[in-house]
Amino acid sequence: MNRVRCLILNAALGPLDYRVPDGMEVEPGSVVACPLGPRTVIGIVWEAKRLPGTDVPAEKLRPLREVLPVPGLPAPLRRLIEWTADYYCASLASVARMALSSGGALKGPATMTEYRLSGGLPERMTPQRQAAIEALEGEQANIRELSGMAGVSEGVLRGLVNQGVLEPVEVDCDRPYDHADPDFAQPALSPQQRDVADRFIDAVSARKFAPFLLDGVTGSGKTETYFEPVAEALRLGRQVLVLLPEIALTEAFLARFEARFGAAPVLWHSSLKSTERRRAWRAVAGGSAQVVVGARSALFLPFARLGLIVVDEAHEVSFKQDDGVRYNARDVAVMRAHFEAAPVILASATPALESLQMAESGVYTRVELPSRFGGAQMPVIGTIDLTEEKPGAGQWLAPRLVAGIEERLARGEQSLLFLNRRGYAPLTLCRNCGYRFQCPNCSAWLVEHRFSKRLACHHCGHETAPPATCPDCGEPDCMVACGPGVERIADEVAERLPEARVFVATSDTLNSPGRAAEFIAMVEAGAIDVIVGTQLVTKGFHFPELTLVGVVDADLGLEGGDLRAGERTYQQVAQVAGRAGRGSKPGEVLIQTRHPEAAVIAALAAGDRDAFYDAETEGRRLAGAPPFGRWAAIIVSSEDDTEARMAANRIGDTRPQVEDCMILGPAPAPLSLLRGRYRYRLLINARRSVQLQDIIRSWLGAVHHPPGVRVAVDIDPYSFV
Repeated sequence: MNRVRCLILNAALGPLDYRVPDGMEVEPGSVVACPLGPRTVIGIVWEAKRLPGTDVPAEKLRPLREVLPVPGLPAPLRRLIEWTADYYCASLASVARMALSSGGALKGPATMTEYRLSGGLPERMTPQRQAAIEALEGEQANIRELSGMAGVSEGVLRGLVNQGVLEPVEVDCDRPYDHADPDFAQPALSPQQRDVADRFIDAVSARKFAPFLLDGVTGSGKTETYFEPVAEALRLGRQVLVLLPEIALTEAFLARFEARFGAAPVLWHSSLKSTERRRAWRAVAGGSAQVVVGARSALFLPFARLGLIVVDEAHEVSFKQDDGVRYNARDVAVMRAHFEAAPVILASATPALESLQMAESGVYTRVELPSRFGGAQMPVIGTIDLTEEKPGAGQWLAPRLVAGIEERLARGEQSLLFLNRRGYAPLTLCRNCGYRFQCPNCSAWLVEHRFSKRLACHHCGHETAPPATCPDCGEPDCMVACGPGVERIADEVAERLPEARVFVATSDTLNSPGRAAEFIAMVEAGAIDVIVGTQLVTKGFHFPELTLVGVVDADLGLEGGDLRAGERTYQQVAQVAGRAGRGSKPGEVLIQTRHPEAAVIAALAAGDRDAFYDAETEGRRLAGAPPFGRWAAIIVSSEDDTEARMAANRIGDTRPQVEDCMILGPAPAPLSLLRGRYRYRLLINARRSVQLQDIIRSWLGAVHHPPGVRVAVDIDPYSFV
C-alpha cells in the first residue's frame, strides 16, 4: 500500500489521499499525522472504497508525516462511525472526532508531575492559602486542576510548592487500573433473577449480537442481574461498557460495582481531568480497561475486545444529544453491539415506547423482573386533587402531603419531594410595573436562585446578580417570585416543619461525583429527613428508610405539547415513586395534580402501566408518530434574525414533494432565541418506508447559505424547543 485515503477531522475538507513513505506501515484505522498546507493535522486511514474521493496522480501526493503511537480504530468502530454519520445526517469527521476525544492520548507513553499536600504548613498563613489547604485534602493533580478545585490562583499554589506545602509526585500517565475479579463476591440472586442472568450469560458466551430489553420494576435488582453477564465477560477476557444517564449516579453505582468485583471500573465522563481521560482512552484502546462506566460519549471509545454493552435507565432523555452530532445513545449502543457481535442489555423500569415496540416485533428479546427483590412491596399510590385539597396562600404543599411528612419525621423515616424545576422560582417580575427578567441571549425567563443569589438562564448559562432596583421603572426592592422551584419548596418545608433537616438535590448541588457521594452518605446515615429534588433523584438511588414520595406538580411535564410529554411524565413519576419503600418498610406516594382524570395520572394512580402504554401506542399509531412513523427536524439559526428567516424560507421554498412525507414550516422555534442565535424550525413527518435521510441530504445539499447561517438536522428529535 503506497497510497491511502485519510479521514481528516475537519468536516469542511472531506477525505484526502496521501503517499505512504517507504518503511512506514499503515492499515485501515491507523491514526496518522498528515500535512495540510503548512500545518500538520490528525487523520484516520480509511478503506478507500468506503470513502468518496478523487484519484489524485501519485506524483502529486504528499507523504504522511508519522503514524501516531496508539492502536488503530478497530473495524467495528469504523463501521459505527459510518452508520452514525449516515443515520443522523452528520459528517464523518464530526463523528470520528468523538472517537479521538482525548488529544493527550495520541502522544504515546509519558509521565507527568502532579502535586499533593505534604502535611507541612507555610511560613505565613493567608486566607487563600488556608482555603487551598482545606480544599485539597486528599487530592492530587497538576497545578491548573488543583487551582480549579481550590478556587484560588495558580500563583497561590506555586507559592505553596516553593514552601514545601505541596510536594511533587511523578506519575505514570498510563498506570494500570486495579483488576476486577468476576468471582470476588458472589451475590444471592432470587430464582427469577438467576433465570434472567443465565440468559444474559449464555448470550455473552455465544459472542453474537443479541439485543435484550430488561424490563424490571424499580427495586427488582436489575443491576445485580446484569452484573452476572459482566462477570462472564471478564472471565472470557472481554471488555464491558455500562452507560449511565447522569454523572451524579456514578458514585452509587461505583460502590455497588466495587462490592461485587473488588475494584472500581474505569470512568468516562465530561468531568474527568485531562490526564484521567488520556489514561482511560489508552487503557480502553490497549484492552487493559476491563469495564468502562460512562456517559453517552463512551460509546465511541476504541474498545479492543468489546463483549457486552449495558444501557442502564435506557428510557432516559439525557441519552439523546441535542447539539453537535444529535445522536441517541440508546440506539447507537444497539448498533455498536451489532458491529461488535456482542449482546446489549437495555435496562429500565419504564422502557421507551420505541423499545417496547421493538420487543413486540421480535427485534429485541424482552426479559421481565415483575416483582421487587427480597419481598419488598411496591408503594401505595394516591392522588391529591389540588382543586379540592388546596394548599394555603403562598404555599405549594397540600395539607395531606405535609401531614405525611410529619408522620415520617415522628417515625424517624425519610421523605422525598419531587419537582422538576431548579432554582427558587421560574419567573421573576417587578411588582410595580410588571417588568419580567429575561435572558439577553435567549427567549427565556431568568430563574431566581436564592442559594447562590443569582438570576440564571438554564439554556445558555447566563447569570447576573439580582438588581437593587427594577431595570425598567427604577422601583427598589420590587422583585416578586412567581411559581415554585425546588428551593422554594425547601423553604416551605423548613418553615412548616422547622425540625426537619432538608436537602435540595439538583444538578446545582450535586454537580460532581464527589458531592453526590456526600449526599448519599448523609441520607444513609440518617442526617437528612426530607430530600427536595429534580429528575436527578428519580433514578438509581436506594434508600431503605425513604418511605414517602410526594410529587409536587405532576402536571408540569404535560405542558408544551411535546410528542412524548405523556410518556415522559409517566416515566419520571413512576421512577420517583420507585424510590419509596425499597427496604422492609412499606412506601407511599402522593401525587399532587389539578387533572386527576388525565390518562397518565390515572394510570399512575391505578398502577396500570400496560393500560397507559396501550393508549399511548394507539395514539402514536394514529398520528403516524414514532415508533410507527419517522420524525426529523431542521433547525436554521443565525445571529441575525432576518438572515435566519430568509435562509429558512429558502429551504422551505425548495422542499421536495415526496409521497408519504409531510414537511411543516418553517416557523420560529418555540425558543426562538438561544445563546444569541435566532432559530427557525421545519418538521418532517414520514412513513417508515420513506428514505428520510437520503431525501434530507439531497434537499439541503442543493441550498446554499451565507457563512453566518447554521443548518442542523435532528433525526428522531426529543426536543421541540
